[in-house]
Amino acid sequence: MKNTTTLLVIEPSTSDTFIATQAEQALAQNTHLSVLMIGQQPVLPSYAYGGSMYGSIAIPDDWAQITTTARTALIKREMQVKTVLSSNGASSDVQSLLCASMDIKEIVAQHSRVCDIAHIVTEAEGLSDAMRQAAHGILFKSPVALMLNASPSKPVSSVFVAWNNGDTASKAVHLALPYLLEAHEVVIGCFDPVTTAARDGLDPGTDVAAWLSHHGCNVTVSQFPTGGKEVAECILHRAKEQGAGLVVMGAYGHARMMEAIFGGTTCTMLDQTEMPVLLAH
Repeated sequence: MKNTTTLLVIEPSTSDTFIATQAEQALAQNTHLSVLMIGQQPVLPSYAYGGSMYGSIAIPDDWAQITTTARTALIKREMQVKTVLSSNGASSDVQSLLCASMDIKEIVAQHSRVCDIAHIVTEAEGLSDAMRQAAHGILFKSPVALMLNASPSKPVSSVFVAWNNGDTASKAVHLALPYLLEAHEVVIGCFDPVTTAARDGLDPGTDVAAWLSHHGCNVTVSQFPTGGKEVAECILHRAKEQGAGLVVMGAYGHARMMEAIFGGTTCTMLDQTEMPVLLAH
């Protein structure tokens, strides 16, 4: 929001139109854009040969030229991005890095630690492999929230909070507080709550609603049955029904490996491109 710093993670293929839109919205809120462009390092095409069990490794003679060409193209694109940002007058800085896929999480997390919120680019078909790695770096290795499908600088009048009394949902609400304070309406949505003191409380959602109300938020609490449907589907449906412009929720409340194999609410919300969402772990 106002007077904050947003980490904007993009790829070389990210369109100038998208970057310009982010710059315009950042300028309107006096937000500084710290742009990190991730270029994936070419995979080393090495070959093993020889008769022994150890063999030998052959590296193509033009490997140095391949990496130099990729780095040169990335630097050229960085200059183009700087031109787009400067033409919109937004406060910004741009860095570009050519890195292996396994390094993306740590690199993005390191940049996130000195920003207020992180935003990664989502294509029409969802997150690319590089942006998925970036998302995991932000969620698991940094203290900030991740925004998808909308600029963090864009004001929101109605927010839907998917609440389950867990650590990740609590962190998401704390990090989303600037948006909740500016919203005209905040809806706390509890799905299939377990109404016991040991689980979601005797009246799920009312405790967080009372806290937000004390901050001055206009809060309502609703408890929804999923009816056997996926929680993510229910969140999206109820958020649209409430006219929400942003969903706030915890990410990876279950083990990440389990969600990666069997799917889960977080995976679905990362893949969807229709609803702006703020995630925190």
